[in-house]
Amino acid sequence: MATTTAVTEEKPTPGTTATTRASAALLAVLALVHVYWATGATWPAHSEHGLSLAVLGSAVSFGPAVVLPLAALEGVASAGVYAYGRNPRGRIPRLITAAFTAGLLARGAAGVAWTILGKDGSGPVFPWLNALLYTPLCLGLGWAVLRELRR
Repeated sequence: MATTTAVTEEKPTPGTTATTRASAALLAVLALVHVYWATGATWPAHSEHGLSLAVLGSAVSFGPAVVLPLAALEGVASAGVYAYGRNPRGRIPRLITAAFTAGLLARGAAGVAWTILGKDGSGPVFPWLNALLYTPLCLGLGWAVLRELRR
């Protein structure tokens, strides 16, 4: 009598992973922060100019016409990443998650360049936030989500 062994294909486990939950939460928080800034509030800085220098390293507008579209984009991205975590086979959530990952890794690479080369005119806060918060967060989360996409 011949014995057969069943070969089972490993399927992604349904349910969100810690990485996709963290990514979706980060995007949701960023969306809310941008909505907050659209009200004219400048916390944690004292002025829009100071906020711009701390967050972006250059003087740009934080008016509603600029930050509300960013909030909407981050909200859609948050929903897409969360949906990908729930169902990794969904095509649109996977594309959204891949775009989010590419953006994180690109920002992380730019942050490394800014840290090494310096960013003139950025004021005293941006170089520290970039080197100690923005860049490591982008690279770490980008790497983690990339691993999720490859599973």
